[in-house]
Amino acid sequence: MATPQILALCGSLRTGAFNKKLLDLAVAEARAQGAEVDVVDPKVLGQLPIYDQDVEAQGWPPLVKELRDRLARANGLLISSPEYNSSLPGGLKNALDWMSRPPERLFQDKWAALMGASPGVFGTSRMQPHLRQTMASMGVLVLPAQVHLPRAMEAFNPDGSLKDEARRKEVAGLVTALVARLKG
Repeated sequence: MATPQILALCGSLRTGAFNKKLLDLAVAEARAQGAEVDVVDPKVLGQLPIYDQDVEAQGWPPLVKELRDRLARANGLLISSPEYNSSLPGGLKNALDWMSRPPERLFQDKWAALMGASPGVFGTSRMQPHLRQTMASMGVLVLPAQVHLPRAMEAFNPDGSLKDEARRKEVAGLVTALVARLKG
């Protein structure tokens, strides 16, 4: 049984972001379950050029090539993202667009777990269907379960852990489901 290889992406570029805290908890859980997790620095997403086929025709920009190489090594994805205007943040969508470009189908048949934290009451429930649709269009197999963390500014302890035991179990359950799929 091969060791699961997970690429972890955070849709928020902000230092100290709620979604980075949520992703960090999920990454720790995945590693505790024996997965190798490659965490993309969220600031990288903000440094990518906006997808442009003219730029692509000149060759992959270095950061794009690096992300594509990292995705190629993974067999699963762990994504935690806020919602901007009820949809995906531009930096995350742009990264997905770059990584999905042919000739390789780098996302094909990889499993993904989706999470999101928001200061609002919806906890990214409006964004996640858009992200799910985007992932499915690229051939990603998205776990049916997902984590929505509302009122994120009240959800974390000073050490970054979740205050609510039920939320901790929800994150652990999502990660367990992802790791189980990747172990086959």
